[in-house]
Amino acid sequence: MLFSIITVCFNSEKTIERTIQSVLQQGVEDYEYIIVDGASKDRTVDIIRKYELLFEGKMKWISEPDQGIYDAMNKGIGMARGELIGIVNSDDYYENDALLKISQAYEGDEYSIIYGLIRTVSKGKEVMVYLKNHEFLNQDMIAHPACFVTKRVYDKYGRYSLQYPYSADYEFMLRIKEQKEVRFIETYHIISNFSLDGASGSVKAYRDTLRLRHEYHLIGKREYWMQMLKSWVALKLGR
Repeated sequence: MLFSIITVCFNSEKTIERTIQSVLQQGVEDYEYIIVDGASKDRTVDIIRKYELLFEGKMKWISEPDQGIYDAMNKGIGMARGELIGIVNSDDYYENDALLKISQAYEGDEYSIIYGLIRTVSKGKEVMVYLKNHEFLNQDMIAHPACFVTKRVYDKYGRYSLQYPYSADYEFMLRIKEQKEVRFIETYHIISNFSLDGASGSVKAYRDTLRLRHEYHLIGKREYWMQMLKSWVALKLGR
């Protein structure tokens, strides 16, 4: 099996149907779809069940409490059998040819990360389309929703750290970029659509990333505390 696609969700009845449909509409057939639900209290599980038969055995899902989004991702990775693992969250969705474009860029290296362009969306409107180069990871994270990581990378170098509740994907990439055998491959096609209205756009997420950058010695103590103070003010003002 080439692809394992993972969606993590919690009380996602308003958005998960679009996410599921974007996987169902892929032109590539060589995939499995894994949904990890955090014991939702709304109609999320009912929506998952509605689509299960349409995947003709390619979907598997669980619903149980977890320790947050990255714990759920780690569960999905543990269930995955495919060579390439992609993660599309329940408020995001793939382009119809996403798996095709990734498969064309993949050259079979056991330790690979393939990533493409991402379209950001806010309140249903396109904001921008961009690609951030992996060579500048020290300055900024590449677009995680447009990334596919080989299972061998996760198996050898570990999964997502629960110490960073909002930015463990960035910590993972900073950790991986130091491994010389891991090859980053970019493809200049839109892979995923990312909602700017989710948790990663919050002040708390920004502060989590600041802490990560400080602990990885990417920013000094003075800059760290200055930016933390600014974020504290923004949090108090409700921005």
